[in-house]
Amino acid sequence: MSIEKGKEVIRKKIINLTNNPGIYKMLSEKNEILYVGKAKNIPSRLKNYVSDNHLPIRTERMLSLTRRLETTTTSNESEALLLEANLIKKHKPRFNILLRDDKSFPYIFIGEKDPWPQLTKLRGKKNRDGYYFGPFASVGSANWTIKILQKIFLLRVCDDTVFRNRDRACILYQIKRCSAPCVGKIDRDNYKNLVRDAVDFISGKSQTIQKNLSEEMEKASNDLDYEKAAIIRDRIKALTQIQSSQKINQTNLKEADVISIFKESGRTCVQVFFFRSKQNWGNQAYYPKHDPDEEESKILSSFLGQFYENKSVPRLVLLNESLGDEKLLEKTFSEREKKQIIIKEAKNKDEKIVSNMAEKNAKQALTQKILETESNSKLIDKLADKFDLKFNVNLIEVYDNSHIQGTDSVGALIAFGKDGFIKKRYRKFNIKSETVKNDDYGMMKEVLRRRFSRALKDENSTRALPDLVLIDGGKGQYSVSRETLNDLGLHELPIVAIAKGKNRNAGDETFFHDEKKFKFKKNDPTLFFLQRLRDESHRFAISTHRAKRRKSLSKSLLDQISGIGRGRKRALLNHFGSAKSVESASFEDLKSVKGIEEKVAKKIHEFFHEN
Repeated sequence: MSIEKGKEVIRKKIINLTNNPGIYKMLSEKNEILYVGKAKNIPSRLKNYVSDNHLPIRTERMLSLTRRLETTTTSNESEALLLEANLIKKHKPRFNILLRDDKSFPYIFIGEKDPWPQLTKLRGKKNRDGYYFGPFASVGSANWTIKILQKIFLLRVCDDTVFRNRDRACILYQIKRCSAPCVGKIDRDNYKNLVRDAVDFISGKSQTIQKNLSEEMEKASNDLDYEKAAIIRDRIKALTQIQSSQKINQTNLKEADVISIFKESGRTCVQVFFFRSKQNWGNQAYYPKHDPDEEESKILSSFLGQFYENKSVPRLVLLNESLGDEKLLEKTFSEREKKQIIIKEAKNKDEKIVSNMAEKNAKQALTQKILETESNSKLIDKLADKFDLKFNVNLIEVYDNSHIQGTDSVGALIAFGKDGFIKKRYRKFNIKSETVKNDDYGMMKEVLRRRFSRALKDENSTRALPDLVLIDGGKGQYSVSRETLNDLGLHELPIVAIAKGKNRNAGDETFFHDEKKFKFKKNDPTLFFLQRLRDESHRFAISTHRAKRRKSLSKSLLDQISGIGRGRKRALLNHFGSAKSVESASFEDLKSVKGIEEKVAKKIHEFFHEN
């Protein structure tokens, strides 16, 4: 295709544009957003596309597909940068550098207004009064820190409902991980002191805490209170453990993200290390999608815009690569966060140490990723050869069902590509048809029909068709699946069904494809690969079913009473402690609950006592 059509679209648009900052979107014939860009001066930036005769191949491909151009002006360049990052994350244009697998990070939270504050982790909006500490690189690192903080400061981790309705201390008190404020084992002033110490510690004041604990232990020992001294000794040990494990760093980075990029073989890894209160709170690897010839500075600049689009920016962002637009990013983030933010390349000795550490991790992670991708590619190719598939296989979808005698029936879909399991493509299907909830064939038919009929109606890339469908089941499951896809016109989409071996022995599976049976040798790597895919689908189906079952079991009889919403249900449970106690309550007792009017109390009483 000629790039001249795309250039002509741009030439016609430039005539009517004023010299303002903003963003521009290049769109295809089908109105697919191909690229989103920002500019200090939109027409000046667009002129580069039509005047430059030596454009990168990627840009030429983009222009050859461009049939429309849309622009949005902004009041300044900073606003354009934020809008560009937002649109890239929302639409994922194929010619932009894309940050994949982005997610919110967990924080540790300690309530401020609660008389008995809870130690917990959370994600999402910070809309509660209290102390937030983070971000932590993973849920695992946040959980580990909470566990150690329990040992040191003995703060409660139970939710408010459990806390208010306990009549004896739980096991955490017995193993010295909680001070049991629920049953009065500690008074409010002393608990408040523990909370203050915990906040001070996570804020970096660990030496003061350690000194105070040592003095307390010595005093308890002198008073011959050896049990108390032993408890404080264990708290000091836990304190030492968390200090050594979190590696208080020699650069004294109080609030910083250390971000390093490493590129090899046209692929990139970006490592982000989180330093807060002079402590290392973990690291995370990212693999942005980009053109193989893209410059590292452009990849990193785009990464920062998308990474911080929905996250708080620390006061210092330390890089291993100069960007060229650091000042624009600094200005944009500083205005948004309402604090001074510095983005710079690591220069001095101490900064270089942590930056090089992050770069080393990026290199190791990328090497491992490339090896995994090569291994996956070989396994997928062998799989295609074994079943004589006529097309290249890049995306595999695996389906499984789970239920218990027809209850809480769910279907599950997992996806696998050359980079491994694609978690963002996983889907669960709550079985809607009552007639098939105990019928594995009927369930599979419903799941496949819903998934593929939706995909055929929607051109959205997140529902793109796979190259191969794997079914956990035997010949019957294969026949039903083939019939369903054929009815939808997907005759060419290959299906492989995996039947368990005799006595469910792993390694003795039989595979069905294109009306033929297939077997593998027990030590065949392709067999192990297929088992791995089947087992992951089974794991996801089971975990989805269990989650649905837990939710069903958690519903009480109160949910069956019309007019009893979440607020009234909470008020009743907080007052009586359980649904069973509500059931046995008198009409007068029900009326005494705050928020339960006489009419509602009568309805509840009649529900439990009619007949």
